[in-house]
Amino acid sequence: MNQWQIGKVKVTRIVELESVGGSKFILPDATPEACREIDWLAPHFMDDQGRLRMSVHALVVDTGSRRILVDTCIGNDKERSVPAWSHLQTRFLEDLEAAGYPVGSIDTVLCTHLHVDHVGWNTRLVDGQWVPTFPHARYLFSEREWAHWNEAGDDGYGPVIDDSVRPVVDAGLAVLVGDEAVLCDEVRLQPTPGHTPGHVSVVIESEGERALITGDFVHHPCQMARLDWGSSADWNPTAARKTREDTLAELADAPVLVIGTHFATPTAGLVRRDGGAYRFEVDA
Repeated sequence: MNQWQIGKVKVTRIVELESVGGSKFILPDATPEACREIDWLAPHFMDDQGRLRMSVHALVVDTGSRRILVDTCIGNDKERSVPAWSHLQTRFLEDLEAAGYPVGSIDTVLCTHLHVDHVGWNTRLVDGQWVPTFPHARYLFSEREWAHWNEAGDDGYGPVIDDSVRPVVDAGLAVLVGDEAVLCDEVRLQPTPGHTPGHVSVVIESEGERALITGDFVHHPCQMARLDWGSSADWNPTAARKTREDTLAELADAPVLVIGTHFATPTAGLVRRDGGAYRFEVDA
């Protein structure tokens, strides 16, 4: 578990899965040979063979008056086309509670987008039915994102919308929001489209300090060095690259803590200019 303090706001990372070398299907250009040329990725984000380290985790944003769970990983018991993600049995909810956040204490669930590894714990299996995991929470989805997936259906990884999103909507717990919605004084959304139509990142500001939770506008720090390396899951590769370029340019050399949604431990750091591209500087 990692924690960061942004002014009065505490952010806690709850890990579902971490892996080494499983990124080929999502970042096809990031071969071990190519990644070894980016030496600053080691040891945190790449092993000595050039294999990338990645993580699937959720982030609790605790403002003192709000407990916002950002992205809900893959989830247990779900039929998925990726064997390593199918019918998981993890201790995610137990780990969440051990961190001080039992299910009933979460008042907001925010999905940066509606892909398989960001919505899974929205629901859990109870007596053969998918029911909302966080019964006291309102689930915030981008209006554009929901409109797209409500029409498109699943994302190719299994019945993701039907088992992890639609039950929340049917239960009346979903709230559709704009891409620049303000959740509270300290937390707002920033549109970062391209990976999906309504993809958002999360800006946290408190007492003059600032952080950004990426979502999937960037999957791995290697994409900071190689802006041309897109994700195989990008809905619009051209728009995704523009978002990546524009957002990293804004973050470069700024005092903004960047918390990567799939970045392995230590997960957070600062974006620095590095020639014509960028590097990720961590304090670990």
